[in-house]
Amino acid sequence: MAGNRQFEARAPLIAALERHTPFDPHETSMRARILEFVRSNADCFERSLMTGHVTGSAWVVNPLRTHALLTHHAKLNKWLQPGGHCDGDSDVAGVALREAGEETGLSGLRLWSASIFDVDAHEIPARGVEPAHVHYDIRYL
Repeated sequence: MAGNRQFEARAPLIAALERHTPFDPHETSMRARILEFVRSNADCFERSLMTGHVTGSAWVVNPLRTHALLTHHAKLNKWLQPGGHCDGDSDVAGVALREAGEETGLSGLRLWSASIFDVDAHEIPARGVEPAHVHYDIRYL
């Protein structure tokens, strides 16, 4: 029974990834990589999965979509769109929206669309006791 619940939790993300039209060949390969990961790992939303985990991010843009808000990620020393770990939550769009509000301090944010905007799988270097791993990032606008 637990296996069915774990698949049911992943099913909406799998369906959304299958509907998503990648922008270019690179994103096409990223989508395929993320689909394989999600299909193969019942605990893909858990940060405790040490090989990697699904993360949710949001491109925060102005109404005309001419400007984007980035945040400085102190640990990676990079400017990135806000986002973070799902920590067991399979509602990745909700995670992206929550993280965007928490990281920017903005209230009243809403999704432009419930559809995935873009995807990326990227390596996170080892830090302290945390080994190197992959963030399978699902991004919304």
